[in-house]
Amino acid sequence: MRFWSPCSRAALVCSLLLGLQGPALADPAALRERHEALRDALRGSPFGRPLHLESRQMGESLQGDVYAVLDHSFEKVRDALAQPANWCDVMILPFNTKYCHAVQADGGPALMVRIGRRYDQPVEHAFRLQFDHRLVAASPRYFECRLSAQEGPVGTRDYRIVVSAIPLDGGRTFLHLGYAYGFGTMGRIAMHAYLATAGADKVGFTRVNNGAGGHGLIGGMRGAVERNAMRYYLAIDTFLDSLDAPPAQRAERRIQGWFDATERYPLQLREMDRRTYVSMKRMEVERQQTLLP
Repeated sequence: MRFWSPCSRAALVCSLLLGLQGPALADPAALRERHEALRDALRGSPFGRPLHLESRQMGESLQGDVYAVLDHSFEKVRDALAQPANWCDVMILPFNTKYCHAVQADGGPALMVRIGRRYDQPVEHAFRLQFDHRLVAASPRYFECRLSAQEGPVGTRDYRIVVSAIPLDGGRTFLHLGYAYGFGTMGRIAMHAYLATAGADKVGFTRVNNGAGGHGLIGGMRGAVERNAMRYYLAIDTFLDSLDAPPAQRAERRIQGWFDATERYPLQLREMDRRTYVSMKRMEVERQQTLLP
């Protein structure tokens, strides 16, 4: 089965709360309008769940947006994602995150993260990022949280992860995840090298015209940003699921649950077998409890 979500001009204009040129103002009314505009797309989503994904490239910036209806109450989403330490339980789940620890930096909360070029890269050789954590809104009717990092691996920069949410009827939540970053010459060269070798067969979720009278799934840099946006969305949903388990069982539930969730889209997201992933993440979850130098 192929998965895609066509991205119209109107949808691009309405990509809310994560402008590539600068942070947008918190706007719960705009998110409600987005939910209404996507109602039919969410109901008929090819993802097997009420989810819509978009991506775009503008010059030296890439952005992926996931909109989804969660089977979690708004209060649960808001209270859990307002806590910086909980974000490390989210961030550690994607395969190439080697470490995450919440700290106080420059007068505010931050996440010290290490990203590996390869899933098996030793943590001491992984790239260090500092994501500043900013809680924009946590009211009874609207939530917004932003993570930002000035520098990333292999020539990338200006990383932004924005999560916003509003309550829906029936104890559900409409959530928007925006994931974006910029790149310069070095980043472009590194990405093209990856896409010509290990990433040559990697695709995203959006269906596009392949130029030969047919259609295929998008590849290249937009395919990469779509895969990462989906990984982070699945990490958030899996983390929220794990909160229903006893505390001692939550880490294992997150690890197993994230792998299960990514296996629903193996063409895009499969990187390794379950045994390799689970063994690696058990070690990394244990390691993140300690602040590394």
